[in-house]
Amino acid sequence: MAPPDLAADRARALALVPVSRETAARLDRFAALLLDWQSRLNLIAASTVPVLWTRHIADSLQLLGLAPQARKWVDLGSGAGFPGLPIACALADQDAGEVHLIESNNKKAAFLREAIRVTGAPAIVHAERIADFSKRFRGELDAVTARALAPLPELLSIAYPLLKRGPLGVFPKGQDMDAELTEAAKCWSIEASLVPSRTDPKSRVVVIRRAEPKPRA
Repeated sequence: MAPPDLAADRARALALVPVSRETAARLDRFAALLLDWQSRLNLIAASTVPVLWTRHIADSLQLLGLAPQARKWVDLGSGAGFPGLPIACALADQDAGEVHLIESNNKKAAFLREAIRVTGAPAIVHAERIADFSKRFRGELDAVTARALAPLPELLSIAYPLLKRGPLGVFPKGQDMDAELTEAAKCWSIEASLVPSRTDPKSRVVVIRRAEPKPRA
């Protein structure tokens, strides 16, 4: 269970995005590990520690509802494991769930491996550059995600080698989403929808069904 000072935030998070008892237990172990490592690795902004469950865990879990059929996920630039690790914790309840966590920072990759060990989540850490992973990856793929990695025009360029294979792109974004989408539309043909975030009324999630670079003039 969450420490007493996080118990209320945990309750709010799991009310926003309900999960099974087994998933909640995995998430508890993940949160405890993150708090233990936080003092020496600074995995998340210190200001967000009191709202770890709503700001990070629930914010990640909400993506599952936007790609309900997705079982094979790739999380680009996983960092502290968001959104990929909470998604993997939930997918452990289902057959064939798997999340690939791409993180080039070796210390953060080590944290992610330990998180997988303590939670038993069906995830694999790839300690390499996103471009290198995208070139060699040949596995099944239903959804690509990334959180706080880059503005949408740049993010599309980073993710395109994977998106062109046909998975959904499911990207949580902040209040500047409209400006990012307008800028991206200058260089990309995009089929996408914007979904209000369950955890932050100012934020949205962009769900990309198709994205193709426009021909250069």
